Amino acid sequence: MDLSKIKTLIDFVGRSNITELTVTEKDVTVRIFRTSPAEAGIAEPPQKPESTISLVSDAPSSVEKTSYAVKAPVFGVLHRAPAPGEPPFVAIGDAVEEGQTLFIIEAMKVFNTIAAPRSGRITHLTDIDNGDVETGDLLAEIA
Repeated sequence: MDLSKIKTLIDFVGRSNITELTVTEKDVTVRIFRTSPAEAGIAEPPQKPESTISLVSDAPSSVEKTSYAVKAPVFGVLHRAPAPGEPPFVAIGDAVEEGQTLFIIEAMKVFNTIAAPRSGRITHLTDIDNGDVETGDLLAEIA
């Protein structure tokens, strides 16, 4: 299935009331789904093989401070480092800038860069590395 067909399917799901669509063509299966904004925040669908996606929701971590939860916008394999054997993009306690790469999620051979939605300090990181994540899984928190 070519990229233009996948983009058309993504557009179709975005414009309709459909929450999940699975299409199989020859030996390729594409699964597209969306969650309500109340459940997962706002996600941008992948537009090209190296797209940047940010999924943010407010989640108070204490009475005085608000931290931002960075959640997985798509299902796939989470990579915390740019390549095997290299150090991870971020660690707990690191200061990050808005737009800085935090993770890569590989979904259907498309590498989606997960960027920091805002500047701050990493207060929580997932333990998953080179493993599967589902849409909405908590990946990190930024205070």
